[in-house]
Amino acid sequence: MEYEKLVTLAVEARGRAIAPYSHFPVGAALQTDHDKIYTGCNVESSSYGLTMCAERVALYKALSEGERNFSAIAVATTLDGFCPPCGACRQVLWDFAKDLTVILVSLTCKTKILKMSDLFPHAFDDGFLIHEKQR
Repeated sequence: MEYEKLVTLAVEARGRAIAPYSHFPVGAALQTDHDKIYTGCNVESSSYGLTMCAERVALYKALSEGERNFSAIAVATTLDGFCPPCGACRQVLWDFAKDLTVILVSLTCKTKILKMSDLFPHAFDDGFLIHEKQR
């Protein structure tokens, strides 16, 4: 499989999830254009709005290390089927990685490969803010 290492690291990251409220562990592995991989897991807070998803943890780790170009992200859950990133993660991934390849990973490591444009077909982005840049 082309994304085997990414899938393996996402599954490993899922094992580090801190999900005492939802009991829904998620792991992510984000690959840069230069094949460096950053992982993340969901981290829940008792104040639910402060919870951070695995996809954003991985992305923010990469961004904080100076990375700006990404090729793929694997997202592993404990479902038998496939679970796409939530709306907040889709927005942030689109803002920083545009049409990223997204590999959804089931509990049994089956995969489904999509593009962000499949998951977020009418995305809001900086193109709508052009008038702000002209001021």
